[in-house]
Amino acid sequence: MAAAVLPVVAALPATAAPRVAPAADGSGLVMVLDSSGSMAGSDGAGSTRIAAARRAVGTLVDGLPEGYPTGLRVYGADKPKGCDDTRLAQPVAPLDRDGLKKAVAGVRPKGDTPIGLSLTKAAQDLPKPAAGGVGKRTIVLISDGEDTCHTPSPCQIASQLATSGGDLHIDVVGFQVAGSARAQLECIAKSGNGQYYDAPDARSLTRQLQRAGQLSASGYRFQGKQVRGTDDRTGAPVIAPGQYLDSIGPNEKRYYAVDLDAASAADFSATVVPPSGAAIDYLDTLRTQIVRDKDGSCESSTALFGQREGATPLTSGVSRIPTQSGTGTCDKAGRYWLVVERHADTGSDAARWPMELMFHVEHQLAKGTTPAQSSPEYGAGGKNAELPTTAPKDVTGGTGFNDARPLGPGVWRDQILPAQTLWYKVPVSWGQQLRYNVEFANEPRSEASSHTSFGSTQVYTPFRAPVGSGTGVFNPQVPYNGRPASLSMGTVPVSWTNRYETHPNVIPVHAKGDFYIAVTLGARAAQVAQDPRIGVVLRVAVLGRAKAGPEAGAAAIKGQTPDGDSGPTTDSATGSGGWSGLRVAGVSVGVVGVLMLAGLGTAYARARRKPVPGDAR
Repeated sequence: MAAAVLPVVAALPATAAPRVAPAADGSGLVMVLDSSGSMAGSDGAGSTRIAAARRAVGTLVDGLPEGYPTGLRVYGADKPKGCDDTRLAQPVAPLDRDGLKKAVAGVRPKGDTPIGLSLTKAAQDLPKPAAGGVGKRTIVLISDGEDTCHTPSPCQIASQLATSGGDLHIDVVGFQVAGSARAQLECIAKSGNGQYYDAPDARSLTRQLQRAGQLSASGYRFQGKQVRGTDDRTGAPVIAPGQYLDSIGPNEKRYYAVDLDAASAADFSATVVPPSGAAIDYLDTLRTQIVRDKDGSCESSTALFGQREGATPLTSGVSRIPTQSGTGTCDKAGRYWLVVERHADTGSDAARWPMELMFHVEHQLAKGTTPAQSSPEYGAGGKNAELPTTAPKDVTGGTGFNDARPLGPGVWRDQILPAQTLWYKVPVSWGQQLRYNVEFANEPRSEASSHTSFGSTQVYTPFRAPVGSGTGVFNPQVPYNGRPASLSMGTVPVSWTNRYETHPNVIPVHAKGDFYIAVTLGARAAQVAQDPRIGVVLRVAVLGRAKAGPEAGAAAIKGQTPDGDSGPTTDSATGSGGWSGLRVAGVSVGVVGVLMLAGLGTAYARARRKPVPGDAR
């Protein structure tokens, strides 16, 4: 692999607003600002805490995307004593930067700290998703102390609000807090399925508030038709190929019925999107399964988080591939069930999570077509593959599968928040394979920081099957402590006959199309880096000549973009990245989003063989 030395990149102001897709209906952010008497105290840098908070709020709203629904609630601002002292200073509405700055400028610290009541009111301030809609509602609490009113208990309120709707979470920024005050604020964040950000000084307050706000605005953009799965086969909704939305609770199963013929392949995936940073355990899983009526499971696949720092999107995908002989128990035409199961350990997030489903049917090849040989080896796309070394070009990743940013071969530069996942897609044709590196930047670290987080990546097929874990060649996770770190990832070449292979990372790579790249930074990185966002570079190669079709002897397609050409850069965004002459560190440790595939019964004991004419399945 060629040495990867990145040029110094000038950082834009931290207030540059990220370019993101419009917010989903029902999404919004409300800040709850502590304006109690203690906020009139010194911030340790020659100013007051409330003045530092005003500046931080101003920086946050400058960095939010245009039109993102945002409001401000304050408590302790109107009277010297009173546990009912909370009011909405700026209603949640399409972003009004001037209005929010004016509202916070008029706040004068006076009274008590009724956090519990303020959280209850803040939840009512936020919009509710339309029927069948999936939004992301965020409360960001900024406080320099604990609740002084005791009733209602802020931790209990946070838990009740979070479990009442999976789209609501509570992030907390603790400003110069310690002891019991910090413990209570951490409890509110954990109970509210959110994150706690520690801000020991005014600069870190601005940084952490930016992170919380921008992460709220960059939530997963869902697409699909609403459907309600059942908890067993009885009464399960019958679905056609397409994309659907549902939700799933902890330790729950959801069933969906489909009718399949005897020859076509069927691909099914489920993606759950918990609140960023919600409590999870290493072995919390999402399982997808295709079930035949009385013959049991045809195939199942399980994805797990593989880390405990906080929840990220998780996808599991599975396929029903008729056997080459046509005599398997799951080769028959008839009714099948698609099943999703979420397993959660004690202490993990108890809320329902929004879930996006994709169901696709692949019809057999034309009669008499001989498909090309399978390609189960990485070959030229292995760990030492040559990747582009051109200067990086700026790009902004998407929020999920539906708005993943298109990329071509080349070198691309983006920025990522702690607890965020960025999404990209790369077209890969018959006979080609995707190979890429992800490089996390050398960032100025917070003073006395000894924390270590992680960076990770996963690659998905056009039908959303993850194929980047357990490969024996690539590692999807690397430790990140603010020093340069890198990951390598790729797929085997695309071949129609891969479906008859035995390895779970080969079987799904059986169709051309857009392959998806997901890049994640762990939540604990918020305690590592000084800059709100961390620089990340992707070096992308599509190896091999594209073939005109899946058949043996298919002609190569002319006019393919050569590796190393980043292509057009219109509609790209630039932002601060903190790159400082990074030299890649070849570190690859740990696993995240691990995929486990189990083929049950004899229907899918696939032996490799040479394709023959008329192999139509």
